[in-house]
Amino acid sequence: MRQPLVVAFGIAVVIVAAVVGAVLYMQKGAHLELEGKILKVRTAPLDENNSVAVLDFRLTDISDVEFDVRQVTVTLEDRDGKTTGGITISASDTEHLFQNLPLLGEKYNPVLIARNRIAPHATADYMVAVAFSIPQNRLEARKSFTISVDEVDGVVSQIK
Repeated sequence: MRQPLVVAFGIAVVIVAAVVGAVLYMQKGAHLELEGKILKVRTAPLDENNSVAVLDFRLTDISDVEFDVRQVTVTLEDRDGKTTGGITISASDTEHLFQNLPLLGEKYNPVLIARNRIAPHATADYMVAVAFSIPQNRLEARKSFTISVDEVDGVVSQIK
């Protein structure tokens, strides 16, 4: 009598595990997330105590859901591990920045701004310009940048 009960219990466990696995597999694209990498970083001094960084980066929306950008921020980590937040420059001011600072070179990509929408499974190149209250030599000696892209529903994706 115990043998059929054990076999029935084992079959039930396998069926439940298969159903849970199928549900998880079907929901994998519903997790809103961006993947990306920084392609190019350009810096220039604004004055002796302030500088600007322009980051060109590639984003991929790996989910099945459109990513609606709410905010883009950039932080800098210096050689000592200290993080410094930058002030994101608007798209129109970025145009003026490129006109007035030839040291930055050419503008290659559109600026990622609030209200941009990234389609599901789409890959695109963007840029962001950020002002920092540090001299250019400290900006050049950085350890890394982190770009945080906030979605309107609260999801935050970070690219280092």
